[in-house]
Amino acid sequence: MNRNMQALTAIAQKKQRYIIGLMSGTSVDGLDIAYCRIEGEGHDTNIQLLAFETIAYDPDFKAEIKSVFSKKEVDLEKLCLLNPWVAQQQAAMINGFLAKHQIAKEDVDLIASHGQTIYHAPKALHQQEKFSNATLQIGDGDHMAVDTGIITISDFRQKHIAAGGEGAPLAVYGDYFIFSKKGEDRIMLNMGGIANFTFLPGSMDAEKIFSTDTGPGNTMMDALIQQEITGKYFDEDAAVARQGTVHEALLNALKDHPFFEQGFPKTTGPELFNLAYLETAKQKAGIETISAADAMTTLNLFSAQTIAEAVQKTMQGNSNFVLYASGGGMHNPLLMERIKLLLPAVPIKLTSDLGINPDAKEAVLFAILANECIAGGTIEFGKTLKGIPSVTMGKISFPW
Repeated sequence: MNRNMQALTAIAQKKQRYIIGLMSGTSVDGLDIAYCRIEGEGHDTNIQLLAFETIAYDPDFKAEIKSVFSKKEVDLEKLCLLNPWVAQQQAAMINGFLAKHQIAKEDVDLIASHGQTIYHAPKALHQQEKFSNATLQIGDGDHMAVDTGIITISDFRQKHIAAGGEGAPLAVYGDYFIFSKKGEDRIMLNMGGIANFTFLPGSMDAEKIFSTDTGPGNTMMDALIQQEITGKYFDEDAAVARQGTVHEALLNALKDHPFFEQGFPKTTGPELFNLAYLETAKQKAGIETISAADAMTTLNLFSAQTIAEAVQKTMQGNSNFVLYASGGGMHNPLLMERIKLLLPAVPIKLTSDLGINPDAKEAVLFAILANECIAGGTIEFGKTLKGIPSVTMGKISFPW
């Protein structure tokens, strides 16, 4: 047997697997690295987060990604060059993480790499009849495997699309395995650049699970602050938003888009919700000038309302569930305050109440996807469940 396959077979047969989960989101603020110990698979998955760190991207990395991110027209040579370069940069971060936390390379079985999303194009957005859903993440798995010396699982979203999904949200798989609880309906809300949530029924019935994007989380607020204040990448502590007054006409214009009328589940990205979207909304509302503070607080409420309204629509008036938040948006106090006001009957907690650092949650979930890829069985969500194909995901790259 090929030695790569021997190594992979041995990992699959282990009682415990040590997996590094990586997440680099559309905010392009840094690389989340989660070192996890995982036992079992599927509903028998037990996971412990052993070490976690977010390594901030330097300005050069951010600038390179933004030169191609979420743009219909890009320098094709630059995109080609960035695919291995992103993996090499992230591999260096992983190697630094291992050294800092005194983790030997031999004590890591797998790396689960999300890659860096460059463009997300569900059919509902691109509307080209002959093309299906599509998404593109760069950061080649082979380069990461060679540079770290660790087997790497990457490019998870392509199988999801090939099996009939839109490539997102993928959190539903890990959410189901580690956060489901018999007797308690739960919503797992993640607020990254784009906000999404998973509904987990207390009945444990997989066919009742539901997952969808809701619209913008932080992406438009981050883009505005970066435009207005040099060296700032997000509205820390909602300091700018708290200084402003909501512009109702602008808020109504922001919510006036077919995306919000589409049925659930659905996906989206910064390809739609960006500063050009804000400018279009200002024109619709007849706004010639608006202060950065007023625009920021209006965008903040836009995210809060579209999140809360998506939850209310999909739950059809039922408020007998607990919402657990994670992602960068949970650090925006004004956003969290508004969501609580909009969902007054719903207990709102963090995933830390369930034993998982909310900042690490997405990286942890990709570690679970890698575990399923190597050691999992068939994931049965039911053939009738739209948007959640019953598949394992990920492509395998060997370091030698």
